[in-house]
Amino acid sequence: MSISSQPVSAAEVVDLQQQVARLQALLETSRQVHSTIQLEGVLETVLRIVVRELELPGALITEPRKQYGSMPAEPWSGCERFPLRGKDGNGVQAELVVAPPASSVLSLYERDFLEGLAVQAGVAIENARYHERNLEWTRVQRDLDAAQQIQRSLLPQAMPNVPGYTVTFRSTTCYEVGGDYVDIVELPNGELVMTVADVAGKGLASALVGMTFRSAFRAMAVADMPLTELAARLSEQHYREGAEAQRRYVTAIFLRLDPATHTLEAVNAGHNPGFLISGTGADAHCIRASGTPIGLVPGMRYSSEQFAFPGGSKLLFYTDGLTEVFQGDEEFGSERLLQVFRECKLPDGPAILDFLWLVLHNFCGGAHQEDDMTALVLLRAQE
Repeated sequence: MSISSQPVSAAEVVDLQQQVARLQALLETSRQVHSTIQLEGVLETVLRIVVRELELPGALITEPRKQYGSMPAEPWSGCERFPLRGKDGNGVQAELVVAPPASSVLSLYERDFLEGLAVQAGVAIENARYHERNLEWTRVQRDLDAAQQIQRSLLPQAMPNVPGYTVTFRSTTCYEVGGDYVDIVELPNGELVMTVADVAGKGLASALVGMTFRSAFRAMAVADMPLTELAARLSEQHYREGAEAQRRYVTAIFLRLDPATHTLEAVNAGHNPGFLISGTGADAHCIRASGTPIGLVPGMRYSSEQFAFPGGSKLLFYTDGLTEVFQGDEEFGSERLLQVFRECKLPDGPAILDFLWLVLHNFCGGAHQEDDMTALVLLRAQE
């Protein structure tokens, strides 16, 4: 069997040569457009190809943030527009606007070339934007990691040595930084002033407010003023910092321990009730709020409670991250937390906190922590 073929005309040869040339031009264009991952570099490359290689009078690329390129003096009569789409072919990344050639009409070759260039440019722009976002996220993550280390360094680094007493805390954030705050200030007379506080909200904004609260609390605590005055001044100062601070109000519970007389004074400013368990375990007292959170309303005044703290007694202050743990629709709640703390017979603060965290972990089935969790435990040894 013989195979015959028709001779190829000169016109067909020229057409094939033109198609090969177009393909080679598009391949080279694709190489140039994808040679950089920087957004401005991609845009400059596209514009250079349009203006220099196609010898068009001008070109623009318009995208949400900026406009690149230049056009001849207006009016741009007969300008052509080419959408630059992403990989999926749907989302428009930018738009290429080209001024027409001297003939006022794009040739078939020019239009075909520009359509191919638009496809490559759209993908390259999308990749460049992904790269920008990745760089920005890396920078933000570095800042958050640094903020996390700073916030941790501002927590008490060593517990005070008070004969017959131990004080322990634990604080874990649901994000890199959080709005929970715990502090212990030892006064020259041997007394301890402590607080557990919770800024409304979570994340960086709450952490910034928490740092401001820390500075004010420490300055007032070392001034050795009554807890009621300390809470009132903190609240007034916070309120006067403006609307944003008022939205980021602070619930807080304050404690003063006098180890010489084994007595406690407590002020609760809109916080979860603190739990005080007597040495025998028979009596449990909830230290409830005597006023609104810090910074919520102006002119707020608070009242304090005084307690004896006999040998074997224990106290728990905590933030609502411990009670607002869920098993399905069931909340762990403050009553269950009081019961677990009351029945816990472990002898030291770290062991008690380990046990509480384990109970909460088991209750929610190991689900991701949805809120900052902070707790402080004060123990007095048996006499």
